[in-house]
Amino acid sequence: MLLVDDDPLVRTGLSMILSSTGDIEVVAEAGDGDEAVPKVTMHAPDVVLMDIRMRRMNGLTATAAVTALPNPPKVLVLTTYDLDEYVFDALGAGASGFLLKEGSPQEIIDAVRVVAAGEAMLSPRTTRKLIGHFVATRTSPRRHRARAGLGTLTERERQIVTAVAQGWTNAEIGSELHLSEATVKTHITRIFAKLDATNRVQLTIFAYEAGLVAP
Repeated sequence: MLLVDDDPLVRTGLSMILSSTGDIEVVAEAGDGDEAVPKVTMHAPDVVLMDIRMRRMNGLTATAAVTALPNPPKVLVLTTYDLDEYVFDALGAGASGFLLKEGSPQEIIDAVRVVAAGEAMLSPRTTRKLIGHFVATRTSPRRHRARAGLGTLTERERQIVTAVAQGWTNAEIGSELHLSEATVKTHITRIFAKLDATNRVQLTIFAYEAGLVAP
């Protein structure tokens, strides 16, 4: 993984925590968003741990740039506040989840593993709280676009998006809808293509903005 933070002490602490696991390797570090893209291209990490508030290019801009790369890594954004508009925008730009800086070492390790696995979004309850808060206070253009996207989905696809937004895994969705897990994955791949989404967090944001799930 790649660590991106403008505080060298934070990077050192995170590197020590993550490298102690045996199954997580820190391949590089970057001091700001400007360094993130070339280091992702050079080292091809599976996960980028991205500080959201940095002195030069911030984590929002850097996340959008990283997730636009071919075969992008998962991005886990770091924040001091659980209700941070920059984090909401980073999730919309393609981040797979977010993590509070004051989290325990084990929470940080678990978060990286969850994001690397790609099965479910990080901390569904906390992420939904953040998404619901900002969707409820945002103006209508995004909602209009989401509702237009809703018209491209079949009824089954709407059911799956709703389940994803509620934090269900593929196995749980399959059990509820009487589908195999492989079929659920196929549906989600098609939904990603229809909505130009890259991960489950973006589907969750879409579900709130389209009115499938209430804040």
